[in-house]
Amino acid sequence: MARHAARKNPTPSSGTRRALLRAGLTVTAAGAAVAAGAAGASAAPVAGGDPGSPVRVLTQAVDAATTHGLGPVKDLRIDPLAGTSADPLDNAVGTQVADFKPVSTAALTGPLTAGGSLGELPVVGAVAGVLPG
Repeated sequence: MARHAARKNPTPSSGTRRALLRAGLTVTAAGAAVAAGAAGASAAPVAGGDPGSPVRVLTQAVDAATTHGLGPVKDLRIDPLAGTSADPLDNAVGTQVADFKPVSTAALTGPLTAGGSLGELPVVGAVAGVLPG
């Protein structure tokens, strides 16, 4: 093969990719074990079971991770450009046919353009209430 036709950025072989994947999974599993151990060390005794059992420790670790990870997400402002003149979501389309009540998209886009968070949206807010945090 001529030198000009050779690949400039060679891709790793499938064996190298497999080794990198295994190493990444090993590091991830070790991190999860350390996190579960740290959660187990700070866990208070709970009635109805061994506080040091792996299942209880894992359950507490997942609960703490979702509470502290998803809680702030529910309060984040969805549209960072809300209230500015450059807001692309600040639009509404409406129509009225004959004597019928007018129909508009302002009810759907209104909470976004007002700078609402996930918990303040009309339908999604009720679903977001189920999330921990």
